[in-house]
Amino acid sequence: MHNNWSIFLWIVYPYVMLASFFIGTFIRFKYFHSSITAKSSEIFEKKKLIIGSITFHVGIILAFFGHCLGMLVPKSWTAFFGITDHMYHLFGSLLMGIPAGLLAFIGIAILTYRRMTVARVFRTSSRSDIIVDWALLITIALGLSCTISGAFIDFDYRVTISPWVRSLFTLHPQWQLMATVPLIYKIHILCGFAIFGYFPYTRLVHALTLPWQYMFRRYIVYRRRVSAY
Repeated sequence: MHNNWSIFLWIVYPYVMLASFFIGTFIRFKYFHSSITAKSSEIFEKKKLIIGSITFHVGIILAFFGHCLGMLVPKSWTAFFGITDHMYHLFGSLLMGIPAGLLAFIGIAILTYRRMTVARVFRTSSRSDIIVDWALLITIALGLSCTISGAFIDFDYRVTISPWVRSLFTLHPQWQLMATVPLIYKIHILCGFAIFGYFPYTRLVHALTLPWQYMFRRYIVYRRRVSAY
């Protein structure tokens, strides 16, 4: 029974969430492209929005690339280039992970507080907007806790979680690697995959849109109107 749950959590569930992400995103862009928007509530409240949005986006971008580095780059590769575990931990966790996590957490905390306390913002928010804010807040808080606790517990995610993540993409999932992973890491991972699965059906999908048309459009020429007088 224990193995059945482990197989579900670390094989079936991740693939279902990833399928939801890719298929849902394709359908959203293909058939519901006009619904992709980052509708702004700046007209209702501006100060908290600017501070929270900038802080969150800087932190989450840094955290994203940090996760890519930690999950997708094998430990043997960094060792080949002379990067010791101490150096990797110092840069990855203390110099990048914790600051990025703090920025992302502070930013989403401000945005969530704003959405829940500014009456006009709350009234114009959909149920999905509220769910996304709280889901991000909880997931980022768990991730930050993992990064901080990693400095005090004897656990190396690069020999457990990282190989498991890479095994998902090679279609040979090694679910057994997750057996010794601390609970807080497991909850963080499950929440993260839930956000991926829910991503295409929310406003978050606007993060995948880039204004390519501005790179190829013709120049707009503005001419001053000369008055006859």
